[in-house]
Amino acid sequence: MDGIILINKEKNLTSRDVVNLVSKKLNIKKVGHAGTLDPLATGLLVIGVGKATKILEMLTLDTKEYIATAKLGLKTDTLDITGNTLEENYNFNLEQEELEKVLESFKKKYFQEVPLFSAVKVNGKRLYQYGREKREIDLPKKEVEIFEIELLEYKKNQEFKFKVLVSKGCYIRSLIRDIGKSLKINMTMKDLIRTKSGKFKLENSNKVDDNYKIINIKDALDIKQVVIKDESLLKKIKNGNSIELKEKNEYILLLDSNNQELAIYKNNKFNNFCAFKVF
Repeated sequence: MDGIILINKEKNLTSRDVVNLVSKKLNIKKVGHAGTLDPLATGLLVIGVGKATKILEMLTLDTKEYIATAKLGLKTDTLDITGNTLEENYNFNLEQEELEKVLESFKKKYFQEVPLFSAVKVNGKRLYQYGREKREIDLPKKEVEIFEIELLEYKKNQEFKFKVLVSKGCYIRSLIRDIGKSLKINMTMKDLIRTKSGKFKLENSNKVDDNYKIINIKDALDIKQVVIKDESLLKKIKNGNSIELKEKNEYILLLDSNNQELAIYKNNKFNNFCAFKVF
């Protein structure tokens, strides 16, 4: 079995838990996921099975859409409500108009500080390990982009819900912290739902104990597809050799005459393609 499965992750499960449950249900060892969801978060988790695990790194490059809820006045070490309270201050008065203005100002590229409690590695060690040891560490920053952001609901001076479309690598916990800094109000993430990942939507997902709908590799990828019939070329592709093709796309999916996936090739230059992923 090879393909992509869309799972609606439940709260309190790690992304690895979901991978293990899918692996056990399908009795397949080769299972992975694209884009991690924290245990607090729910929603769309893209799972690859069999040969489709080879394309997961391409799927993580896509944009992500979330619906998040931020609690006002609270600061925690994890930047969400599961963490230890560092500070509480409810002496503020935030008008909806000011909140909307600040949210709009975040439609941009900026360098976002990675959360201390995350799996990012610094000096060969996960950041959350430094956090658990309560060790000081300079947190890295990564460039992210906020494409769209929209206020959905505001309970004055308590919490607000918003929808946001972001680039790869954006932490919504960090975004909420940064919005709070702009308003000079402590904020922490109360709830998070991933609603889209690239072309995939939460509404088309399966519960982890459902009978899964499998999306084949051809349908999962938004890259040009080329059918190869020449026998000598087929042999080169199966061996992972470089080939020449009159194509201008950066990546192409090569199929045999039966429309079975052979490989993904990457265009180096001058129509010279090298093997990127061989199935």
